[in-house]
Amino acid sequence: MTTFHRPRQPGASLAQRAPPRNTKFEPIPDRFAQGRIAPFRMDLGDVLAAGELQEITKAGSMAFHCMGDTGGVKDPEPQKLVERGLEQSLFSGNIAPSLRGAAMAPAFCYHLGDVVYYNGEVSEYFAQYYDPYEHYPLPILAIPGNHDGEPLDANATTLEGFYRNFLAEKSAEPTYTDESRDSGRPAMAQLFFYWTLTTPFATFVGLYSNVPEHGRIDDQQRAWFNGEMAAADKNKALIVAVHHPVYSFDDHHSGSPTMAKELEDAINVSRRVPNMVLSAHVHNYQRIERQVGGHTVPFFVIGNGGYWNLHRLAAADGYRDPETEAKLVSSIDSRHGFATFEISDSVINGHFTTVPRPQESWTDAEAYNASFDVFSYSSTPAFLKDGETVELVPPDGTNVPPHTNHAQADPPARTPASQQRVQARDAHAARTAQRAHGRGNSRPMSCGDPAGIRD
Repeated sequence: MTTFHRPRQPGASLAQRAPPRNTKFEPIPDRFAQGRIAPFRMDLGDVLAAGELQEITKAGSMAFHCMGDTGGVKDPEPQKLVERGLEQSLFSGNIAPSLRGAAMAPAFCYHLGDVVYYNGEVSEYFAQYYDPYEHYPLPILAIPGNHDGEPLDANATTLEGFYRNFLAEKSAEPTYTDESRDSGRPAMAQLFFYWTLTTPFATFVGLYSNVPEHGRIDDQQRAWFNGEMAAADKNKALIVAVHHPVYSFDDHHSGSPTMAKELEDAINVSRRVPNMVLSAHVHNYQRIERQVGGHTVPFFVIGNGGYWNLHRLAAADGYRDPETEAKLVSSIDSRHGFATFEISDSVINGHFTTVPRPQESWTDAEAYNASFDVFSYSSTPAFLKDGETVELVPPDGTNVPPHTNHAQADPPARTPASQQRVQARDAHAARTAQRAHGRGNSRPMSCGDPAGIRD
């Protein structure tokens, strides 16, 4: 039967409905991998100026900005507002209580993908990356998103723009691409599209979840991911970054069963539990918690970094998905913004900052709000107990797309217990839809309408 729309997700933490977009897995071109040897580990000291790393170590903590889905296509204003917020957070002292008195200001920005819309074009890098951040003084490290890897047409090469501007050859002098023009920002010399960042207080394992909806990785990246989880410094926090979110309570994409299964397998193979998981793709902010191996793990969605169209939430703060036990703790889908994290030997403190809409004042405490969401989690390394395994995807619940061979399969049969969880989830979705219908079109115009808009 022909359909003429994209069905909204029902508000569960994992996607329940197949996406209609015609996207496919895009292998990394051989010429981009030539001469690049795993395990693709880069130290923060390779990025910062001499002495900065020693200052971070001496201070006893490290701070960084984090955001995703920034490209200012169609409407550059939201991206410029977020950049102004980033800049002001460095110089105005407008930071949350958890970071007041912190010894170190943010040292870098970790970008969670979708740098350039809609197809990562080289020709768009100045307008969507170099120009907006020409006054932002920190290095920007990144993993690619689906739009960074989706070719415009058959004549385009996947990841071309990201390769030119984030995987420059390491040299004694900075590399400036033609697209950087007069911005003053050099290209980054990251080691690969999926890569590991080592720092004094945490190890970042960053995946490239490719183009298909809900993400996809191949056998080579899977083996690398499992190995990097196992090899991560056992005396430091472990952070996993992936563009497609493991969990999300929005009505557009929802969470990725595919990436949830990849992370589940990596945890069980490596015996290591990440201290937090960072993602984007969904254009809003969410802080989601779930118990993993007896540890409270926050799953962040930070996808409102500048792209004009925001995605609606389909659940309220405090809602716990009965199928996955993932709980939405804090969220916002009506403003753009960015997160700031500070990591020490014992704790991860942080906050999410909202920025004003174009018509609002920067002196409005509700609009420019560095304390919108303030949080704290343990940075103590976490491991599974002997014989323990975890499940991030219910084996008898959500239809989990196979994560090998890029195949499709029939849904698994549901047990009575699973059926009860699904019925509870569907009842919640029906209530959410009813409330949304009653509200009508009452959302701020700056959010856009996700219906029919490319993601």
